[in-house]
Amino acid sequence: MSEVKLNIIDAQTTLTGTIHGSVADSCVAALSAEPETIAEMEASLGRYIKPHESERCLVCLRSSSEIDSEPWDAGLVIIDLAARIVATESTYSQPQPDGEVSYHDGTQATDVLVPYQLPADWLFVNSVDAYRWSADRRRRQREKNLPLDARAILYGPALLDFIATSGLERHAPTSELDKDDEEKQQALAEEISNIHAAWLMNPREDLNGQSPREVLLAKRRFIDRDLDTRCWQWTMQGEGPPCLATDSFAYRFAGFGTHEWVVYYDLVRHLLWSAPDLWSAPDVAQETFVGRLEELKFSWLEQPQSDYEGKVPAIIIENERKRLPQAMSPAELIIDEDCECCRMMAMDAEMGLGPGFWHLDGSHMDEGFAFSSCLTLQEWETENREREEFDREFDRKMEERRERIALGELVEEPSFSDPSF
Repeated sequence: MSEVKLNIIDAQTTLTGTIHGSVADSCVAALSAEPETIAEMEASLGRYIKPHESERCLVCLRSSSEIDSEPWDAGLVIIDLAARIVATESTYSQPQPDGEVSYHDGTQATDVLVPYQLPADWLFVNSVDAYRWSADRRRRQREKNLPLDARAILYGPALLDFIATSGLERHAPTSELDKDDEEKQQALAEEISNIHAAWLMNPREDLNGQSPREVLLAKRRFIDRDLDTRCWQWTMQGEGPPCLATDSFAYRFAGFGTHEWVVYYDLVRHLLWSAPDLWSAPDVAQETFVGRLEELKFSWLEQPQSDYEGKVPAIIIENERKRLPQAMSPAELIIDEDCECCRMMAMDAEMGLGPGFWHLDGSHMDEGFAFSSCLTLQEWETENREREEFDREFDRKMEERRERIALGELVEEPSFSDPSF
């Protein structure tokens, strides 16, 4: 028993028919691309089933005015995109929000298992009755919570007006600031950090009562996990996986991954540090200042940046929104000419044994909860406490090792990968 009755539902259409259970499992995995329509889900299936040039993967399903709840062979699967529910009554499999499926190369299933993880708002139930009980309620809830174009606010006039009224016009131009005057430099840096934190932390009505920080971090882990999966898939299959279409719901209202979180931090810092210089021009009104700030924003986003190894910030953001990993050329993999590992990775890439991937980690960002990637203050405090405990234990063991060496004992070199060290 390997076939199931599959129902796929979006806000306008219902498709139903019998299909192999593995295809139904791949349809569930395809929800990791956050499709809102059946057409988008069919496109996202390309992550797990190689598209056929002349035949749609779901061509065997027919349009229907209602779901077909009559099981077939191994059972029944319902995927409701509008309500974000997966219902399964099947002996073939019991798909979950997190799992893996075998990649199908267009001819047959392969041994390559591709992981997936769905957004946290998907509900999985194990009966048609449970689905019927939940579907209308969840659909109404989603209709009330209209998608938010957060980037129009985070990158738009709201940010620029905030900087314009931040008080940085009181400072001398940073280009004229005495680089030897560490006290003034430090004072300005602290003020800029505080202004930046205030922008991130304060809830806004135009963000539905959320703070910019909450919006920026809400889906970071999900986006990062999805990109990690695409990296792994690219390595295993030797080619880049399908990207999200730029007209898809998931692209237009995309969450923010680590790359954009870091790029956004750097952009805001760049604008804040530039503000005193922009204010220094004669007779600058707020409207003129905001216009110049807008020009500076676009210039920075569209130009290669040395901090990103010559990469363009806007392209880094665009690739993450499309779920396209940032691949590195063989030459880029050689960070240190004397590094044997770097040379081996570059050689593997030249031989077609898999690309390397470039990542931003935010290690240069200010300390403090506002600039951390922790979702809650409690999580941040726990993380700091664990780091402090680790550092104390590390220092204790290093001091113990030095004392043993001073006594003439033969001590092995420490292995920093050993958690007991």
